[in-house]
Amino acid sequence: MRRLFAGITVLLAPIVFAQDAPRPDPPRTVAYYYKVRWGFQEEFEKLFMKNHYPILASQVKSGRLSGVDVYKPTFHGDGHADWTFLVVIRFASWAALGAPSEEEALSRKLFPDQDAFKKEERRRFEILEAHWDVPLTPVKPPE
Repeated sequence: MRRLFAGITVLLAPIVFAQDAPRPDPPRTVAYYYKVRWGFQEEFEKLFMKNHYPILASQVKSGRLSGVDVYKPTFHGDGHADWTFLVVIRFASWAALGAPSEEEALSRKLFPDQDAFKKEERRRFEILEAHWDVPLTPVKPPE
């Protein structure tokens, strides 16, 4: 009986210990879509690159983010749900995505003139028609 119990214990041990093992927290990607009002695209891009991109770049340096890519469409779309600016952010993990971003502290450090910074950030959002964030889940193709 002892042998049987010992054998079962040996077989079940990996299952029990696997449940206690920490699960990996893989990087997460989020797409941030912006639709800028007609005629204000250049102003939006300038404000984004001046005020928000440096904050994102600082978070890459700190390790919270693993990358930031910025896109705009090459051609006009059909006009129904077009985006005119896309920021794809790769977070180091799901935990990093949900963690405090420290953006306010970073903005104070990077932009000592907070009045001008806040005014320009308000303007950046005033000239938007729409903005939506899409956390992405990878889909594995069949083998």
